[in-house]
Amino acid sequence: MPVIRSALSEHVPTEGDRADDRLTTARDQLHPDSLTRSPRQGQADDRDVIVCEVGLRDGLQMFRTLFPTEEKLAWIRAEAAAGMPEIEVTSFVPPKLVPQFVDAGQVVQESLAIPGLTVVALIPNLKGAERALALGVHRLNYVLSVSRTHNLRNVRREREESIADVRRIVNLLRTVPPDRRPRIVGGLSSALGCGYEGAVPVDEVRRWAMAYAEAGVDEVMIADTVGYADPALVRRAFRAVMSDLGSMPVSAHFHDTRGLGLANVLAALDCGVRRFDASLAGLGGCQFVPRATGNIVMEDLCFMLEAMGMRTGVDLERLLAVRAIVARNLPDTPLYGALARAGLPHHYASIRASVSGQAG
Repeated sequence: MPVIRSALSEHVPTEGDRADDRLTTARDQLHPDSLTRSPRQGQADDRDVIVCEVGLRDGLQMFRTLFPTEEKLAWIRAEAAAGMPEIEVTSFVPPKLVPQFVDAGQVVQESLAIPGLTVVALIPNLKGAERALALGVHRLNYVLSVSRTHNLRNVRREREESIADVRRIVNLLRTVPPDRRPRIVGGLSSALGCGYEGAVPVDEVRRWAMAYAEAGVDEVMIADTVGYADPALVRRAFRAVMSDLGSMPVSAHFHDTRGLGLANVLAALDCGVRRFDASLAGLGGCQFVPRATGNIVMEDLCFMLEAMGMRTGVDLERLLAVRAIVARNLPDTPLYGALARAGLPHHYASIRASVSGQAG
């Protein structure tokens, strides 16, 4: 597609340039399904924000000790019972690279039997997409790093090669009838800072977000892989990308490495983002980036959103109880979370009802 080639080779406009003809042309050529398809039936109607549990993938990938398959499934079932709408249950990376996911097929098959759960999986390439598609995964997360160095270390190829691969994946998905076609999410890793290269220009985030859009993804996710972001940067980056992409959904994946994770969520909410990744007990990180510690804590995220009157559909008490599954399988791993430490406030239910009434 010549539009993509021009997007990757032409001069990138400045952050404040909203009238750039190239971006307007590319937006007009987006894959039409990406602007019209909605989340799975029954999920969005009674939720103000969609949260996705990523601990089973982003969290467990850090551990050499294998988390038993049955215990993974117990975790998934318990969170689904607590009202978690989406769970990234595994990754289709080669098991020789990450042995933790040797059971990917079984985990996906069992998860798909859970009523109402959107099953998400990471796909590193076309082969991974083919496996996920054959199994019936609902959402496919594909990752490209805005940082060239991180992309080379993480997936061992240039960013242009990653875009070419996602284009092949989109073409594969278009052979599937729309009612059975999984959504594909283009993740922008190291978008708000890189452990190798340092600061990442917002215009680079815009460049690769638009490359994803031109390739035909359904959604773009901006990820703060190393926890470098602050709320001001989040607002600049998300507003710029969302302006460029128009109606295409943009979601967020934050880490709490330096304690700014929930503040960054608030900044993204201000920009209109309504879909967030998080991890039970703050598990997670990236084995390819120095000091890239855990994701934002799912329990704390859901509590903050619910306390603000934003419905997640998650039962906080049942969610907190799921931590016991992680604790018994990772006994030497710190489990984070302010809500787990302090507990729910007294009369929390009535407070939440009051706030929800004011928000409505």
